[in-house]
Amino acid sequence: MSQPYPFIDPTLFTQHAGGELYVDLSAIVQNYHSLQKKVAPAQCGAVVKANAYGLGMVPVAKALAKAGCKEFFVAHLDEGIALRNILGKEYLIYVLHGVPYGTESIFLKHYLIPILNDIHQLQRWSSLCKDHQTSYAAGVQFDTGMSRFGIGQDELSNLQQVDWSIFHPILVMSHLACADTPNHIANQHQLEQFHILKQLIPNCRSSLAASSGIFLGNDWHFDIVRPGVALYGGNPTPSQPNPMKNVISLQGKIIQTRHISKGAFIGYGASFTATKDMRLALISIGYADGFFRAFSNKISATSPKFPGTPLALLGRVSMDSLCLDITNLPEVAIQVGDKIEIIGDHCSIDTLAQEADTIGYEILTSLGNRYHRIYT
Repeated sequence: MSQPYPFIDPTLFTQHAGGELYVDLSAIVQNYHSLQKKVAPAQCGAVVKANAYGLGMVPVAKALAKAGCKEFFVAHLDEGIALRNILGKEYLIYVLHGVPYGTESIFLKHYLIPILNDIHQLQRWSSLCKDHQTSYAAGVQFDTGMSRFGIGQDELSNLQQVDWSIFHPILVMSHLACADTPNHIANQHQLEQFHILKQLIPNCRSSLAASSGIFLGNDWHFDIVRPGVALYGGNPTPSQPNPMKNVISLQGKIIQTRHISKGAFIGYGASFTATKDMRLALISIGYADGFFRAFSNKISATSPKFPGTPLALLGRVSMDSLCLDITNLPEVAIQVGDKIEIIGDHCSIDTLAQEADTIGYEILTSLGNRYHRIYT
Protein backbone atom coordinates (compact mmCIF):
# COMPACT_ATOMS: atom_id res chain seq x y z
CA MET A 1 0.00 0.00 0.00
CA SER A 2 1.46 3.34 -1.05
CA GLN A 3 2.00 6.09 1.49
CA PRO A 4 0.07 9.38 1.12
CA TYR A 5 3.33 11.32 0.86
CA PRO A 6 6.86 9.95 0.45
CA PHE A 7 8.43 11.34 3.60
CA ILE A 8 11.58 9.49 4.53
CA ASP A 9 11.34 7.70 7.86
CA PRO A 10 13.76 9.63 10.11
CA THR A 11 14.76 6.37 11.78
CA LEU A 12 15.94 4.89 8.48
CA PHE A 13 19.40 6.45 8.82
CA THR A 14 20.78 6.01 12.31
CA GLN A 15 24.06 6.67 14.08
CA HIS A 16 25.77 4.73 11.28
CA ALA A 17 24.95 7.48 8.75
CA GLY A 18 27.73 9.57 7.28
CA GLY A 19 26.28 12.79 8.63
CA GLU A 20 24.03 13.98 11.42
CA LEU A 21 21.53 16.79 10.96
CA TYR A 22 20.58 18.35 14.27
CA VAL A 23 17.28 20.26 14.19
CA ASP A 24 16.65 22.54 17.17
CA LEU A 25 12.87 22.51 17.59
CA SER A 26 13.11 25.00 20.47
CA ALA A 27 14.82 27.47 18.11
CA ILE A 28 11.98 27.05 15.59
CA VAL A 29 9.48 27.74 18.38
CA GLN A 30 11.46 30.79 19.52
CA ASN A 31 11.48 32.10 15.94
CA TYR A 32 7.72 31.56 15.76
CA HIS A 33 7.11 33.47 19.02
CA SER A 34 9.41 36.27 17.84
CA LEU A 35 7.48 36.67 14.60
CA GLN A 36 4.11 36.43 16.35
CA LYS A 37 5.16 39.23 18.71
CA LYS A 38 6.35 41.34 15.78
CA VAL A 39 3.09 41.12 13.82
CA ALA A 40 0.58 41.28 16.70
CA PRO A 41 -2.36 41.82 16.68
CA ALA A 42 -2.16 39.95 13.37
CA GLN A 43 -1.83 36.17 13.57
CA CYS A 44 1.27 34.20 12.63
CA GLY A 45 0.77 31.01 10.67
CA ALA A 46 3.46 28.57 9.54
CA VAL A 47 4.47 27.30 6.11
CA VAL A 48 5.50 23.64 6.42
CA LYS A 49 5.51 22.68 2.75
CA ALA A 50 8.37 20.64 1.25
CA ASN A 51 8.60 18.58 4.45
CA ALA A 52 9.03 21.76 6.53
CA TYR A 53 11.74 22.99 4.16
CA GLY A 54 13.52 19.66 4.45
CA LEU A 55 13.67 19.56 8.24
CA GLY A 56 10.76 17.19 8.89
CA MET A 57 7.12 18.22 8.73
CA VAL A 58 5.92 15.85 11.45
CA PRO A 59 8.18 16.97 14.34
CA VAL A 60 8.18 20.61 13.21
CA ALA A 61 4.39 20.88 12.89
CA LYS A 62 3.87 19.17 16.23
CA ALA A 63 6.27 21.59 17.93
CA LEU A 64 4.62 24.62 16.34
CA ALA A 65 1.12 23.42 17.21
CA LYS A 66 2.19 22.91 20.81
CA ALA A 67 3.63 26.44 20.75
CA GLY A 68 0.23 27.88 19.78
CA CYS A 69 0.26 27.98 15.98
CA LYS A 70 -3.24 27.31 14.66
CA GLU A 71 -2.87 27.80 10.89
CA PHE A 72 -0.57 25.90 8.55
CA PHE A 73 0.22 26.23 4.84
CA VAL A 74 1.36 23.48 2.47
CA ALA A 75 1.78 23.42 -1.31
CA HIS A 76 0.33 20.08 -2.42
CA LEU A 77 -2.78 18.11 -1.54
CA ASP A 78 -0.77 15.08 -0.37
CA GLU A 79 1.20 17.33 1.99
CA GLY A 80 -2.10 18.51 3.43
CA ILE A 81 -3.30 14.92 3.93
CA ALA A 82 -0.06 13.99 5.69
CA LEU A 83 -0.31 17.04 7.93
CA ARG A 84 -3.96 16.38 8.79
CA ASN A 85 -2.99 12.88 9.90
CA ILE A 86 -0.92 14.41 12.72
CA LEU A 87 -3.01 17.49 13.57
CA GLY A 88 -6.53 17.68 14.94
CA LYS A 89 -9.46 19.23 13.09
CA GLU A 90 -9.15 22.41 15.14
CA TYR A 91 -6.09 23.42 13.07
CA LEU A 92 -6.59 25.13 9.71
CA ILE A 93 -4.58 23.64 6.84
CA TYR A 94 -4.42 25.63 3.60
CA VAL A 95 -3.30 24.03 0.32
CA LEU A 96 -1.62 26.77 -1.69
CA HIS A 97 -1.81 25.07 -5.10
CA GLY A 98 -5.57 24.91 -4.94
CA VAL A 99 -7.88 22.12 -6.10
CA PRO A 100 -6.62 19.75 -8.81
CA TYR A 101 -9.41 18.43 -11.03
CA GLY A 102 -11.40 15.63 -9.44
CA THR A 103 -9.98 16.06 -5.92
CA GLU A 104 -12.76 18.12 -4.35
CA SER A 105 -14.10 15.23 -2.27
CA ILE A 106 -10.59 14.52 -0.94
CA PHE A 107 -10.36 18.07 0.41
CA LEU A 108 -13.66 17.55 2.21
CA LYS A 109 -12.65 14.18 3.63
CA HIS A 110 -9.50 15.60 5.22
CA TYR A 111 -10.90 19.01 6.18
CA LEU A 112 -8.42 20.87 3.97
CA ILE A 113 -8.86 24.42 2.74
CA PRO A 114 -7.90 25.04 -0.89
CA ILE A 115 -6.47 28.37 -1.99
CA LEU A 116 -8.37 28.92 -5.24
CA ASN A 117 -6.01 30.38 -7.84
CA ASP A 118 -8.07 30.87 -10.99
CA ILE A 119 -11.64 31.27 -12.17
CA HIS A 120 -11.96 27.58 -13.04
CA GLN A 121 -11.10 26.50 -9.49
CA LEU A 122 -13.58 29.06 -8.20
CA GLN A 123 -16.32 27.71 -10.43
CA ARG A 124 -15.63 24.06 -9.54
CA TRP A 125 -15.61 24.80 -5.80
CA SER A 126 -18.83 26.78 -6.14
CA SER A 127 -20.44 23.89 -8.03
CA LEU A 128 -19.38 21.50 -5.28
CA CYS A 129 -20.99 23.68 -2.63
CA LYS A 130 -24.14 24.06 -4.70
CA ASP A 131 -24.44 20.32 -5.33
CA HIS A 132 -23.94 19.52 -1.63
CA GLN A 133 -25.99 22.51 -0.51
CA THR A 134 -23.18 23.27 1.91
CA SER A 135 -21.00 26.37 2.11
CA TYR A 136 -17.49 24.87 2.28
CA ALA A 137 -14.55 27.04 3.31
CA ALA A 138 -11.88 28.09 0.82
CA GLY A 139 -9.29 30.78 0.30
CA VAL A 140 -8.85 32.95 -2.78
CA GLN A 141 -5.56 34.23 -4.16
CA PHE A 142 -5.13 37.29 -6.38
CA ASP A 143 -2.07 37.95 -8.52
CA THR A 144 -0.96 41.47 -7.58
CA GLY A 145 2.09 41.59 -9.84
CA MET A 146 4.14 38.40 -9.56
CA SER A 147 2.53 36.68 -12.57
CA ARG A 148 2.55 33.37 -10.79
CA PHE A 149 -0.36 32.00 -8.74
CA GLY A 150 -3.65 33.81 -8.32
CA ILE A 151 -6.50 35.34 -10.25
CA GLY A 152 -4.99 37.80 -12.71
CA GLN A 153 -6.20 41.02 -14.26
CA ASP A 154 -7.42 39.09 -17.31
CA GLU A 155 -9.85 37.11 -15.13
CA LEU A 156 -11.29 39.89 -12.99
CA SER A 157 -14.26 40.46 -15.29
CA ASN A 158 -15.26 36.81 -14.83
CA LEU A 159 -15.59 37.29 -11.08
CA GLN A 160 -18.99 38.85 -11.71
CA GLN A 161 -20.18 35.32 -12.48
CA VAL A 162 -19.14 34.06 -9.04
CA ASP A 163 -21.78 33.87 -6.35
CA TRP A 164 -19.72 34.42 -3.20
CA SER A 165 -22.64 33.39 -1.03
CA ILE A 166 -22.50 29.79 -2.32
CA PHE A 167 -19.19 28.96 -0.62
CA HIS A 168 -17.42 30.36 2.42
CA PRO A 169 -14.29 32.40 1.55
CA ILE A 170 -12.27 32.62 4.77
CA LEU A 171 -8.98 34.04 3.42
CA VAL A 172 -8.00 36.32 0.57
CA MET A 173 -4.28 36.43 -0.15
CA SER A 174 -1.48 37.36 -2.52
CA HIS A 175 2.27 36.89 -2.57
CA LEU A 176 5.08 39.44 -2.74
CA ALA A 177 7.74 39.09 -5.43
CA CYS A 178 10.46 41.36 -4.03
CA ALA A 179 9.93 41.44 -0.25
CA ASP A 180 13.61 40.62 0.37
CA THR A 181 14.49 43.91 -1.37
CA PRO A 182 12.72 46.44 0.88
CA ASN A 183 13.12 49.46 -1.40
CA HIS A 184 11.92 47.73 -4.56
CA ILE A 185 9.00 49.59 -6.17
CA ALA A 186 7.13 46.31 -6.65
CA ASN A 187 6.43 46.06 -2.90
CA GLN A 188 4.41 49.27 -2.75
CA HIS A 189 2.71 48.48 -6.04
CA GLN A 190 1.60 45.05 -4.84
CA LEU A 191 0.41 46.49 -1.53
CA GLU A 192 -1.78 49.01 -3.34
CA GLN A 193 -3.14 46.36 -5.71
CA PHE A 194 -3.94 44.05 -2.81
CA HIS A 195 -5.91 46.76 -1.01
CA ILE A 196 -8.04 47.15 -4.14
CA LEU A 197 -8.53 43.48 -4.96
CA LYS A 198 -9.32 42.25 -1.47
CA GLN A 199 -12.34 44.53 -1.46
CA LEU A 200 -13.88 42.21 -4.04
CA ILE A 201 -14.38 39.70 -1.21
CA PRO A 202 -15.63 41.76 1.74
CA ASN A 203 -15.64 40.58 5.36
CA CYS A 204 -12.81 38.14 4.72
CA ARG A 205 -9.46 37.78 6.49
CA SER A 206 -6.49 38.77 4.34
CA SER A 207 -2.82 37.82 4.03
CA LEU A 208 0.02 39.28 1.98
CA ALA A 209 3.32 38.83 3.82
CA ALA A 210 5.54 35.77 4.12
CA SER A 211 8.95 35.77 5.85
CA SER A 212 10.57 38.86 4.32
CA GLY A 213 7.27 40.70 3.92
CA ILE A 214 6.84 40.69 7.70
CA PHE A 215 9.83 43.03 7.97
CA LEU A 216 8.46 45.57 5.48
CA GLY A 217 6.26 47.00 8.24
CA ASN A 218 2.79 46.88 9.74
CA ASP A 219 1.10 47.90 6.49
CA TRP A 220 1.97 44.51 4.99
CA HIS A 221 0.77 42.36 7.93
CA PHE A 222 -3.03 42.44 7.49
CA ASP A 223 -4.77 39.61 9.41
CA ILE A 224 -2.29 36.75 9.13
CA VAL A 225 1.31 36.33 7.95
CA ARG A 226 2.81 33.16 6.43
CA PRO A 227 6.48 32.76 7.43
CA GLY A 228 8.45 29.85 6.09
CA VAL A 229 12.22 30.17 5.84
CA ALA A 230 12.40 32.62 8.77
CA LEU A 231 11.02 29.91 11.07
CA TYR A 232 13.87 27.65 10.01
CA GLY A 233 16.65 30.16 10.62
CA GLY A 234 16.99 31.74 7.18
CA ASN A 235 17.62 35.48 7.09
CA PRO A 236 14.43 37.31 5.99
CA THR A 237 16.38 40.61 5.81
CA PRO A 238 19.37 39.80 3.57
CA SER A 239 20.84 43.32 3.75
CA GLN A 240 20.86 43.28 7.56
CA PRO A 241 21.95 40.93 10.36
CA ASN A 242 19.77 37.86 10.69
CA PRO A 243 17.09 38.44 13.38
CA MET A 244 16.25 34.73 13.55
CA LYS A 245 17.88 31.98 15.61
CA ASN A 246 19.91 29.32 13.85
CA VAL A 247 17.99 26.05 13.72
CA ILE A 248 20.30 23.44 12.24
CA SER A 249 23.73 21.96 12.68
CA LEU A 250 25.06 19.56 10.05
CA GLN A 251 27.93 17.40 11.22
CA GLY A 252 29.84 14.98 9.02
CA LYS A 253 31.98 12.10 10.19
CA ILE A 254 35.65 11.69 9.35
CA ILE A 255 36.07 8.42 7.47
CA GLN A 256 39.75 8.78 6.59
CA THR A 257 42.79 10.95 7.37
CA ARG A 258 45.97 11.09 5.34
CA HIS A 259 49.18 13.02 4.71
CA ILE A 260 50.06 14.40 1.29
CA SER A 261 53.18 16.09 -0.01
CA LYS A 262 53.59 19.51 -1.57
CA GLY A 263 52.50 19.42 -5.20
CA ALA A 264 49.91 16.64 -4.77
CA PHE A 265 46.54 17.03 -6.48
CA ILE A 266 43.27 16.75 -4.55
CA GLY A 267 40.00 15.40 -5.95
CA TYR A 268 38.35 15.20 -9.36
CA GLY A 269 39.79 17.49 -11.99
CA ALA A 270 42.84 18.21 -9.79
CA SER A 271 41.26 21.56 -8.94
CA PHE A 272 43.52 22.02 -5.89
CA THR A 273 47.27 21.54 -5.67
CA ALA A 274 48.92 21.30 -2.25
CA THR A 275 51.18 24.28 -1.64
CA LYS A 276 52.93 22.46 1.22
CA ASP A 277 52.93 19.14 3.04
CA MET A 278 49.38 18.77 4.37
CA ARG A 279 47.11 16.57 6.44
CA LEU A 280 43.61 15.90 5.14
CA ALA A 281 40.33 14.58 6.49
CA LEU A 282 37.75 12.91 4.25
CA ILE A 283 34.15 13.59 5.34
CA SER A 284 31.29 11.30 4.29
CA ILE A 285 29.02 14.02 2.90
CA GLY A 286 28.71 14.93 -0.77
CA TYR A 287 26.44 16.35 -3.41
CA ALA A 288 24.15 13.30 -3.14
CA ASP A 289 23.41 14.66 0.34
CA GLY A 290 22.54 18.11 -0.96
CA PHE A 291 25.99 19.58 -0.37
CA PHE A 292 26.55 21.28 -3.72
CA ARG A 293 29.62 20.98 -5.98
CA ALA A 294 29.46 24.78 -6.14
CA PHE A 295 30.99 24.83 -2.63
CA SER A 296 34.20 23.29 -3.94
CA ASN A 297 37.34 25.15 -2.81
CA LYS A 298 35.20 27.94 -1.32
CA ILE A 299 34.03 27.26 2.22
CA SER A 300 35.39 26.04 5.53
CA ALA A 301 34.15 23.76 8.31
CA THR A 302 35.06 23.58 11.97
CA SER A 303 35.84 20.96 14.59
CA PRO A 304 33.80 21.13 17.81
CA LYS A 305 37.08 20.41 19.59
CA PHE A 306 38.81 23.43 17.97
CA PRO A 307 36.00 25.85 17.01
CA GLY A 308 38.37 28.74 16.36
CA THR A 309 40.30 26.99 13.59
CA PRO A 310 38.67 27.04 10.12
CA LEU A 311 39.11 23.87 8.07
CA ALA A 312 39.15 24.74 4.40
CA LEU A 313 37.33 22.55 1.88
CA LEU A 314 39.90 21.47 -0.69
CA GLY A 315 39.14 20.17 -4.17
CA ARG A 316 35.77 19.30 -5.63
CA VAL A 317 32.85 18.00 -3.62
CA SER A 318 32.23 14.41 -4.70
CA MET A 319 28.96 12.48 -4.70
CA ASP A 320 29.56 10.97 -1.25
CA SER A 321 32.52 12.83 0.22
CA LEU A 322 34.46 16.05 0.62
CA CYS A 323 38.00 16.83 1.73
CA LEU A 324 39.08 19.22 4.51
CA ASP A 325 42.45 20.68 5.45
CA ILE A 326 43.28 19.66 9.04
CA THR A 327 46.99 20.54 8.83
CA ASN A 328 46.75 23.13 11.60
CA LEU A 329 45.09 20.80 14.11
CA PRO A 330 47.04 18.60 16.53
CA GLU A 331 47.52 15.25 14.81
CA VAL A 332 46.49 13.12 17.76
CA ALA A 333 43.40 15.24 18.48
CA ILE A 334 41.47 14.59 15.24
CA GLN A 335 40.84 11.00 14.25
CA VAL A 336 38.60 8.79 12.13
CA GLY A 337 35.06 8.82 13.54
CA ASP A 338 35.27 12.38 14.85
CA LYS A 339 32.55 14.82 13.81
CA ILE A 340 33.10 18.04 11.89
CA GLU A 341 30.46 20.80 11.72
CA ILE A 342 29.73 21.69 8.12
CA ILE A 343 26.70 23.95 8.66
CA GLY A 344 25.97 25.73 11.93
CA ASP A 345 26.70 28.90 13.84
CA HIS A 346 30.09 29.26 12.12
CA CYS A 347 28.62 28.86 8.62
CA SER A 348 24.91 29.55 8.12
CA ILE A 349 22.66 28.41 5.30
CA ASP A 350 22.70 31.98 3.97
CA THR A 351 26.51 32.06 3.94
CA LEU A 352 26.53 28.82 1.98
CA ALA A 353 23.90 30.17 -0.37
CA GLN A 354 26.07 33.15 -1.28
CA GLU A 355 28.92 30.85 -2.23
CA ALA A 356 26.63 28.82 -4.49
CA ASP A 357 24.91 31.89 -5.97
CA THR A 358 21.55 30.74 -4.64
CA ILE A 359 19.29 31.30 -1.61
CA GLY A 360 18.98 29.71 1.81
CA TYR A 361 15.68 28.13 0.78
CA GLU A 362 17.47 25.92 -1.74
CA ILE A 363 20.15 24.92 0.77
CA LEU A 364 17.54 23.81 3.31
CA THR A 365 15.26 21.94 0.93
CA SER A 366 18.22 20.17 -0.70
CA LEU A 367 19.55 18.61 2.50
CA GLY A 368 19.61 14.92 1.72
CA ASN A 369 17.71 12.00 3.16
CA ARG A 370 20.83 10.06 4.15
CA TYR A 371 21.47 12.11 7.27
CA HIS A 372 20.61 10.82 10.72
CA ARG A 373 18.15 13.51 11.81
CA ILE A 374 18.27 14.35 15.49
CA TYR A 375 15.60 16.61 16.99
CA THR A 376 16.59 18.53 20.11
